[in-house]
Amino acid sequence: MKKGKVIVGLSGGVDSTVAAYLLKEQGYEVIGVTMEMWQGAHSAEAIRDARRVAEAIGIPFAVLDFTKEFRACVVEDFITQYQQGLTPNPCIVCNRRVKGQALLDKAKEMGAEYIATGHYARIEKHPKTGRYAVRNSATAVKDQTYALYRLSQEQLSAMLLPIGEYTKEAVREIAEKIDGFVAKKGDSQDICFIPDGDYAAFIERESGERGRAGDFVDMEGNVVGRHKGLIHYTVGQRKGLGLSLGKPVFVYGVDTEKNQVRLCDNETLFQRKVCAGSLAHMAYERFAEGMRFQAKIRYAHKAAWCTVTRAEADYLEVTFDEPQRAITPGQSLVLYDGEYVAGGGFVLPAGMEKERE
Repeated sequence: MKKGKVIVGLSGGVDSTVAAYLLKEQGYEVIGVTMEMWQGAHSAEAIRDARRVAEAIGIPFAVLDFTKEFRACVVEDFITQYQQGLTPNPCIVCNRRVKGQALLDKAKEMGAEYIATGHYARIEKHPKTGRYAVRNSATAVKDQTYALYRLSQEQLSAMLLPIGEYTKEAVREIAEKIDGFVAKKGDSQDICFIPDGDYAAFIERESGERGRAGDFVDMEGNVVGRHKGLIHYTVGQRKGLGLSLGKPVFVYGVDTEKNQVRLCDNETLFQRKVCAGSLAHMAYERFAEGMRFQAKIRYAHKAAWCTVTRAEADYLEVTFDEPQRAITPGQSLVLYDGEYVAGGGFVLPAGMEKERE
């Protein structure tokens, strides 16, 4: 007996292949789709490999064009954020706006009840609040809950993440049964629309605007050199500065009004307070002062204990028990209640903290 129809996003990689296979084994009516989001050689290869695995699994396959949605919601946002001196994580926006909402809308048109992806995470109802929440996957090494924290309750209720219960090694073993070629494919590491990892060159190419040179300054405001444009720098960066000051220096932050990059020593990069806006509420419908969570300030960050010191409808301030290195505006502060994502928001630049009335 079929459990229902599910649209699975097939990238042609190991994880999404196994996700589709597991759902078919569990009795779902599975349709594999490749979401064409950014045209190019990588996209053509992904479509070819996805069609191959769909045939191996024995499920229908289609290519869906999401290039307009992806450019408008993800690429343009990425460029704008960088030009404003922020360091965004485009996968977070894509998971919410494209892989979450646009795919769900298309699934409904196709008469499907569910969508599914190959993310390493689990979706469950939070034991205390009863709200849908993303829960840590069975494998901490591959856990992708950080990138899913902006999913809505509607999206979570219709989303299946079948590989969240497996380790990467177990997933590869399953993939070997399906298609030996796909099982040996490596993991994607770079942003899908910037495969060479050169963000600044991509932004200049797509926006038609070259980076404007300006001053490197120290923490006292003294000019110590010239930079080649703000989009080339992010908080905590040491390499690629092109400076010889006789000691290690790191990017403390960028000032878009003065077109300056401020530099500091390593110790100055450690801070305890983080302010976040554009909040997303997951396991918790609201936050309140005094709440204790573990939090991540970037994807690969080890979660650390913090206390909510101010909470409003769309503004959050937390203080970590121990100072954290290189808190970066534009990245996300994601709060965890045990293994469950409580919610989070985008890290705000210094100077955007709200004063108490």
